[in-house]
This record gives sequence, C-alpha cells and structure tokens, in this order.
Amino acid sequence: MVDILVVQVQSRRYGLLAKDVQSLQRAVTIVPLPKAPAVVEGLIDVHGTLVPVFDIRCRFRLLAKEVGPLDHLVIARAKGRPVALRVDRVLDLVAIDDWEIEDPRDLVPGTDYVAGVARLEGGLVLIHDLAMFLSEAEAAELDAVIAADVR
Repeated sequence: MVDILVVQVQSRRYGLLAKDVQSLQRAVTIVPLPKAPAVVEGLIDVHGTLVPVFDIRCRFRLLAKEVGPLDHLVIARAKGRPVALRVDRVLDLVAIDDWEIEDPRDLVPGTDYVAGVARLEGGLVLIHDLAMFLSEAEAAELDAVIAADVR
C-alpha cells in the first residue's frame, strides 16, 4: 500500500507520495527569484527556513495563475531539500495498492517527473516524483541563486 496526497491544479488531479509531504498551509506571498530556473516560482519562509516553491503549472505547460487566497502550499521534501508546491486545492489522502500504480514509461515516453499513474474514482491521477522535479542542472542553479540571494 502507498499513501498518496491528491491535489488539484486547474482541472487536473495530481498525486504526491504522502511520505514526502510534511505539511499543508494556505498560500502566502512568494518572493520571486529572478535568476532561478523557470520552474521555481520563488521562495517562502517556513519557520525560519527558506523554501523554494516549484511551479507545477510551468513544468506541465498549464496556464499561469497569480497566487490566490484559496491556493494551498504543499510543503514536502525532495532529495533532502524542503520544497513547496502551489496547488489550487488539496483533495484527498488515499491508500493505493502497489499493483494499482502503472509505470508511466510503459504508457508514454518522456515522463521523467511522473512516478506512476493510478486509476482512482473520478479518473486518472499522475503521481509525481519530487526527487525528479528539478533536473540536476536546475537544482545546481537554484542552489547558486539562493546562496547569492541570502548573502
């Protein structure tokens, strides 16, 4: 069994491995990082820690949207790094049998950011691998920008 946090961005549902999720919070002001990779929306302060906000809309070619009062931030860990993802809504926490999750590479090539596809009530959910959300180059670029910005 795998626990999946199901979130909504626009009209699409995405899943995150619950083991990677630390907390949920209402969206706050996101401070832009002009030299960060395009997939990084900016930074937020979570209990004294600077946390990059990943832009799901940019990564998956969805329409851009300003931060709204009803948006949520999913605070998670990716490769040991605290990260946040801005979503429209948090929908559910579901337990899925391992055999119910299909490998996306068997379905569509080029799905590096997707860990699996699950059929849930209401349709398909793409389960994302946060460790793969940033490429190695994007992660290095982000680290350099944050280090320079904090000085």
